[in-house]
Amino acid sequence: MSAPPTILVFDSGLGGLTVLREIVRARPDAHYVYVADDAFFPYGHHSEEQIIARVVPLIGELIAARAPDLVVIACNTASTLVMSDLRAEYQVPFVGTVPAIKPACASSRTKRVSVLGTKGTVQREYTRALIRDFSQGCEVTLVGSPELASLAETALSGEAVGDAAIAAEIAPCFVGAGASDPARTDTVVLACTHYPLLLDRLKRLAPWPVDWIDPAPAIARRVSDLLGPPGSEADHAGAEMNFTSGRPHTLSRALTPFFGGRVPA
Repeated sequence: MSAPPTILVFDSGLGGLTVLREIVRARPDAHYVYVADDAFFPYGHHSEEQIIARVVPLIGELIAARAPDLVVIACNTASTLVMSDLRAEYQVPFVGTVPAIKPACASSRTKRVSVLGTKGTVQREYTRALIRDFSQGCEVTLVGSPELASLAETALSGEAVGDAAIAAEIAPCFVGAGASDPARTDTVVLACTHYPLLLDRLKRLAPWPVDWIDPAPAIARRVSDLLGPPGSEADHAGAEMNFTSGRPHTLSRALTPFFGGRVPA
């Protein structure tokens, strides 16, 4: 019986858990190593040069220590900056996370789409190039949220986060005169993996219903394709949760659903 594949999932914090959750559903046969770079969180507070200088060697250290069969960069900010460097430097297959602008614009009925991301992600040329190439006649509004990723981490940790704080972060996404406006925003791209942690509240606090586009299912399909046919389901394949700060995680109950019911070591 062959050993289960090891998948390394990397993010600036806990947002990548939303990507991990979908990958685990697609590949329950794998061993998972989740690494949160909390020592450098949030990435939006650092320059592009600082992020590249941080992430590229750090991923190399993790590859050397963990020998993964595949690495997922479950962070839009990092993925829009470091994927070419990582692929040039290391032989392991990589899967990145980029704003799902193409499917969002293809599915929008009103042709008005908003991209909700960190300030860094929405300002990046990579994101603007996706809009130029794939907007398909849609009017795309870029919304850089300064606090939503941190609010998501706070909420996952069990601390209270008020509705008003979340509503203020998403308000600029909603362009139009209300639910009856035929030219209103009808689709919002979640361009940060932290944001689906708050999806139920985003839906509840939205001034009118929209389609929220989460790239995680597509990422999971790509990971599974690259790994090839799965082996027999092996819940005992295991899971690990690591913080670059070295602090122990104390969120076992909150994390278990993301790891497919496994309790991460």
